[in-house]
Amino acid sequence: MQPDARAGANALSTRPLAELLACPPAASELLNASSRHVAFSDGETVFRQGDPCLGLYLVISGDFLRRAERMESRLVLGQVHAGELVELAAALGEVRHSYTLTAQTAGSMVMLAFDSLKQAFNAYPPLRMHLLEELAREVSRGYRACCAARLAGIRRRGGVTSALSAN
Repeated sequence: MQPDARAGANALSTRPLAELLACPPAASELLNASSRHVAFSDGETVFRQGDPCLGLYLVISGDFLRRAERMESRLVLGQVHAGELVELAAALGEVRHSYTLTAQTAGSMVMLAFDSLKQAFNAYPPLRMHLLEELAREVSRGYRACCAARLAGIRRRGGVTSALSAN
């Protein structure tokens, strides 16, 4: 991880944070003051599956790829783009990362450490619920994408089967 050397990068990059998290000014100021802006190079690993999660990440710029290892298989879980929160489940549960995140292009993120999140939750309890709601939407999007991919596969196989049986 390469810390961004630009003087105002932290203040500029966290501006969308308060909007995204819908916090009152006191909680927003707490999160903005304690957030850390981090830049990543193309191909650089942001975090690895199984490592302790240090906090919540908000993508500011760039494209990132989620990959996981499950039952001796490597899975591509999808891309992450600017404006997305990363590792909500691990951050809310203060557990280990459930996947590896790698930069596909140069990019940057804002990282909110657990201590800051806990203070913000105490200052504004609905924040935890807002984040849980976002996690539910993320899971729902993933489920719909998975179902669509499976349905497309069934349609392709069905199309191939019917074409073969016609010959």
